[in-house]
Amino acid sequence: MQIFDTNDTISTIHQRALSLSISKDFAEQQHGKMNIVHFQGSEQENRRRELLAVEIKAQQEKIVAAHGEEHFRKQVTDIFYAQVRSQVNDEFDNKTNLYHKVLCIEDAAPTILELLSLRATSINRIKPLATSLPWLSAGLVSLVNKPQYKKRADVQVNDAKLALSYIGLDNLKLVMPTFILKHWLPTSTAPHSLMKRKLWNDSLSVALAASALAQEKNLDRYTAFTTGMLSNVGQLAVTRCFLSTYNDMYKEELRQAFEDKDKRLHNVLVKVDNSPELLLEQLILRSSKLSADLIELMQFDRLPITEAIFDLAYSENITKMCPIAQLVAKAKAYVNHRSLSKAGLIDDDETKQLFETVKLNKAEISLLNKSDIDHIKLKFN
Repeated sequence: MQIFDTNDTISTIHQRALSLSISKDFAEQQHGKMNIVHFQGSEQENRRRELLAVEIKAQQEKIVAAHGEEHFRKQVTDIFYAQVRSQVNDEFDNKTNLYHKVLCIEDAAPTILELLSLRATSINRIKPLATSLPWLSAGLVSLVNKPQYKKRADVQVNDAKLALSYIGLDNLKLVMPTFILKHWLPTSTAPHSLMKRKLWNDSLSVALAASALAQEKNLDRYTAFTTGMLSNVGQLAVTRCFLSTYNDMYKEELRQAFEDKDKRLHNVLVKVDNSPELLLEQLILRSSKLSADLIELMQFDRLPITEAIFDLAYSENITKMCPIAQLVAKAKAYVNHRSLSKAGLIDDDETKQLFETVKLNKAEISLLNKSDIDHIKLKFN
């Protein structure tokens, strides 16, 4: 988001939050590096550090020169990472492929979201679209058969059309964006095992926080909720594409080294890590703008979220955003702060600057503190 690049402090907080979405250990490492980078001391002390850094670098170069194997390992790693960057750059340039092949977005999904925004919509208009998506049909049936939603314990619903009628339009405005985004999540985020859950939890919390703020401002809650939920679609695409590309290229490099009987290269490649720094780099560079590109491909005519997603990607000032984008920006800042605060990775001054950047006032903070932004609450008659 461009608004989070307005100054070094806010940019650092945003990067730290993205690091936390990968893993807490990685975020803590990044936080430590940032603290070192931003440390300010006396001129004499800074000069001493510079001289020390030069001395350390000279010692490291001597060590590398004396240990050719370490130099070879670094060379192999750097070349492989450069190849990964080049490949993902090519793949991110092909937005249509990301839309259809990486996220596998079927036309029925955005059409359902748009229909739910219309006053004249009905369950009957949604039924053929929902039942055309097997994963969605299965999810709807599973939902209505949960104990807390079943009308009778002895009745089992097996038909998606019946499930839709039971859920109702009001509940579907929460259920559909939730199910659809969940379907677009990466199948796996290994080796960053908790990242998938973090991506999901953050998306849901941003959507619910935006909805709570929208109700307070008398803005459309469905639009705010859906915009909040889909605002992270670029993050999902980056994660899916990067991890898939990296893993495929890594397996191919290992296979080639094995077939060439290059034991030295193979032994080095076995120890190459799936660098979280590379993934973070792509998330920072591409996520918000890619969200805008993908939402544009969904071609919404009546659901007014495209402008908001573009504002989130490109606006540098909260006052220049449309009202829905402002709510989502506030929701994102609040959710980032909450996550970083739980991990002990943000201080009071940073919090103040973050909230000031999105003009999140005390009343709104109090509202969000009291709101449950972690769970969908459905109301059945």
